Amino acid sequence: MGKRRGGRELARGLSKRQKKHLRQFGEQHPVCDRVSGRPEATQICELSDNSDKSSAESDSETEVEQVSVYHKLLATLKASPESESEEEEDESESEEAEESEAELDSKGSQEPKEAVGGEEDQNGLQEQEEEVTAKDPPEQALGQEQADGVETSCDPNHGAIEEFTDLKHEAEFSLETNFMEEESGDCDADRRESNSSQAFSEDPFKQHMDKELEEKEVEKISTLSKTSSQSKWPRLGQLIFSSTLEKHTTLKLDKEFNMKQLYLHKPLESTWPKVNKHFLSSASKPSDSSFTPLQRELFSIMNTYRDLFYPERNALTNGEEIRHAYCLHALNHILKANAQVLSNNAKKRDQKPGTDSDDFRDQGLTRPKVLMIVPFRECALRIVHIFISLLEVNEKRKIDVSNKKRFKGEFGSDPDEKPPNLKRPEDYEAVFAGNIDDHFRIGVAILQKSMRLYAPFYSSDIIIASPLGMRTIIGTEGEKKRDFDFLSSIEMLIIDQADIYLMQNWEHVLHLMKHINLLPLDSHGVDFSRVRMPNLNNWSKYYRQTLLFSALQDPQINAIFNKHCFNYTGQVAVRNVPLSGSISRVVVQLPHVFRRIEAENLTSVIDTRFQFFIDNVLPEYRDAIMSHTLIYVPSYFDYVRLRNYFKKEELNFTHICEYTKKASICRARRSFLKGEKQFLLLTERFHFYKRYTIKGIRNLIFYELPTYSHFYSELCNMMKATDNRVDATWTCTVLYSKYDAQKLAAVVGIDRTAQMLQSKKNVHLFVTGENE
Repeated sequence: MGKRRGGRELARGLSKRQKKHLRQFGEQHPVCDRVSGRPEATQICELSDNSDKSSAESDSETEVEQVSVYHKLLATLKASPESESEEEEDESESEEAEESEAELDSKGSQEPKEAVGGEEDQNGLQEQEEEVTAKDPPEQALGQEQADGVETSCDPNHGAIEEFTDLKHEAEFSLETNFMEEESGDCDADRRESNSSQAFSEDPFKQHMDKELEEKEVEKISTLSKTSSQSKWPRLGQLIFSSTLEKHTTLKLDKEFNMKQLYLHKPLESTWPKVNKHFLSSASKPSDSSFTPLQRELFSIMNTYRDLFYPERNALTNGEEIRHAYCLHALNHILKANAQVLSNNAKKRDQKPGTDSDDFRDQGLTRPKVLMIVPFRECALRIVHIFISLLEVNEKRKIDVSNKKRFKGEFGSDPDEKPPNLKRPEDYEAVFAGNIDDHFRIGVAILQKSMRLYAPFYSSDIIIASPLGMRTIIGTEGEKKRDFDFLSSIEMLIIDQADIYLMQNWEHVLHLMKHINLLPLDSHGVDFSRVRMPNLNNWSKYYRQTLLFSALQDPQINAIFNKHCFNYTGQVAVRNVPLSGSISRVVVQLPHVFRRIEAENLTSVIDTRFQFFIDNVLPEYRDAIMSHTLIYVPSYFDYVRLRNYFKKEELNFTHICEYTKKASICRARRSFLKGEKQFLLLTERFHFYKRYTIKGIRNLIFYELPTYSHFYSELCNMMKATDNRVDATWTCTVLYSKYDAQKLAAVVGIDRTAQMLQSKKNVHLFVTGENE
């Protein structure tokens, strides 16, 4: 077969049918080929048995690739009315010629000029392309990094990152190519509902997302201080409402609680009572039988799209009902947002070509809307199970979940892995249940009848990840493989069990907060005519709702809520003060000596505490009589500093931290119990992750107050498991400063804390036990 003409000459002298074939298949019909008059040498080659089959497969593969590229092109140009008019004027020969020339020019720039020879070369190229495309699916199935869009190449020469696209399921899960008719059988009802909705709808979702801030309001939020007010609710207790805008400062709890007032999406109204029924008791009132008292008050705040900080989450008591409440809120937000996009797709499809309107601005710069930060894989597993239960109306109408088997394999746990004789406190068992791997991230795409797990981030509605999982994908400045554009349009941030991140690495949380709601570096095929104006103005952080749940109040967690949350609707923080403290749970008769450290400022506390310890506390315990002394150190950096000092002074001590090997731990515990080592340095993170019972303690020193208040009573009560010596020989010494007010109140109670901080005395003594 002779060489075909290329370039612009090909479009000339062709019939309408030939031009159509050229536009569809990117090549001229073989009938129209002109054979050169010069005879060519005949080459004889042997073909394999499956040559015809491979050629056919490669041809079909080429067609699939052409279609996918065409759909990707449509996705990037879907907002242009000119492109729509060009498709409608398909009859025009002049436009067909221009398209043909442009397509040939682009093909000519990609292929070598001499590569238009025989069929052998073309089949070889097609077989190579087929091999490349055939390798992609197994890699994506085996590696989570590629399947969830994690390991990406951020080469600036590439306009799009292939690992963040979803070619296989693009048509099924794409919001831009689906319509309400395909998603919901009651399309007419949805249209009637949307047409009857007024500008100021009572739906909290529409009120929050449709609000367009003015520049004066944004400047006021970012510069002025917040005004606050207090209120007391029956279950949550003392609430602090704060907002820069005065009209968002207060919130009252409705006495009557009706499901219709919550504006839940259709499937959730019927599924929520069934999913939540095991948390309900017979004492619940009929009016709010679908919510527990705690869920009712929490969801009332969540549904107003205010930021919420709840520092009384307990894995044993209320952890699961809180998880169900925020899962309901997040899923309700996603279903409403997607339904709005699908409805506007149908409206825009029926719109006359050439008309432009801003009524269809219903999206962000990227698709992910909800980011859920949880500490372990087990937490992500439970969240996904809640989502599936909320979307399944009944047994007949079950939701289609893709990659479910793989998800259970990677996020589930084997019950045989846990030793049967391992005894730990109940709160430890509740926190570390299931798969406790802390490096994960997974994208979830949701439509009303289907859910896709391991969806690429730019095709996901919800991202569930750990702080470490987010840190490894965000990366640091200078790294080639990093991406955080998918965080640009997060509308809801849920940080659950924030106290555990203090034991993991709090820097990962801070790093995440610095990269959320930033303008993306790439457009990622977004239709800018559908993007909300606040997102285009880089005001998305003022619309983001942050839900923060923790088991305790800590200055670092408070800083996240106060310095990184800018919601224009305001904030709500639960601020209940502890009345008794964990010292009331100490069962051994023990004198507790609290010694105050005088520091000039917060930055000098670390050095002041160390100097106070080596000058005033440590000399009292150097005597051999004060043996079996355990020094509890919350900070790892303080632990290293003390360890180095003990080595320098050649003190008789041993040490255990979270990085100590198991054999060294056994030796250290044994030597401390037998009295071979006078001191034992113990880090808080080791105690958090292991919770070993340290035997042989006679003298206990808290170098700093523990992060978890119940660790104080737990360590004090370890003395009763030591031996039969007289209780009076046991001692407990605590170092604290005025900057430890929250931790001190959690240990001794609010009344004693006020007395200790206001008193001029630096030493305070309390005795626990039978004669307290």
